Amino acid sequence: QKKSKTTMAEAAPTSDPIAPVEQNDTKQAESVEKKNARSPSDFLRNVLGRPVRVKLNSGVEYRGILACLDGFMNIAMEQTEEYNVDGQLRAKYGDCFIRGNNVLFISAQSNRR
Repeated sequence: QKKSKTTMAEAAPTSDPIAPVEQNDTKQAESVEKKNARSPSDFLRNVLGRPVRVKLNSGVEYRGILACLDGFMNIAMEQTEEYNVDGQLRAKYGDCFIRGNNVLFISAQSNRR
């Protein structure tokens, strides 16, 4: 019968016994965050057909129902209102098309003003 020799590295714990628990907790927290995290694509899918605010690089803002958009962020909106930089209503449009390279951000609008 052969007896295996145990080296010091094998016999001694490699780390504090609490560390594996902390690592597991961290991994669990990260996996929960990933499940709860939403990508921009998820956000855009969720706001299709809903009221949104679209702010342009110029500061002009459009509020209306997001009808559709493409990979270039070209946007089609319905029941659209245009607001100037000061926030004053400037015009109302039935349909509105915005070229994507002008878009600063799209924000979900909780209720129409």
